[in-house]
Amino acid sequence: MKMKQLLLLTLFILGSFTMQAQTAKSIDKAQVKSDKLAVLWTSGDPDVAHKVCLMYTHAAKKMKWFNEVVLIVWGPSSRLLATDKSLQKKVKQMKEDGIKVRACIVCANMYGVTDELKQLGVEVLPMGVPLTNYLKEGYHTLTF
Repeated sequence: MKMKQLLLLTLFILGSFTMQAQTAKSIDKAQVKSDKLAVLWTSGDPDVAHKVCLMYTHAAKKMKWFNEVVLIVWGPSSRLLATDKSLQKKVKQMKEDGIKVRACIVCANMYGVTDELKQLGVEVLPMGVPLTNYLKEGYHTLTF
């Protein structure tokens, strides 16, 4: 009886390792295939914008860490972008370097900055479905 239990335990452990290895391989393959980044910028903090979010997002495109980079302006960041001239200059350069910049129209309307964002050349549109599609299509995502 003990030999049978030992054999079953051994088979169980080996099966677990095999399943984990297969899962790890699947994840690795999915990550290798995705060369797309969607950055969700929600913070209204200027330090987060200047020193983290936009700096990384811009580098990700310029350094070719990702082929496609999308910056999504959502929530308080929409008001910050509409009022901060240095951020506007940075976002303009990011757009020129090939980064898609989109903003949530619901958020922009709540903050009363829709026209300002459009004047900056930001695509202002409902973002729920596009964000969901980015997630389903395997984009790497970051939120700041």
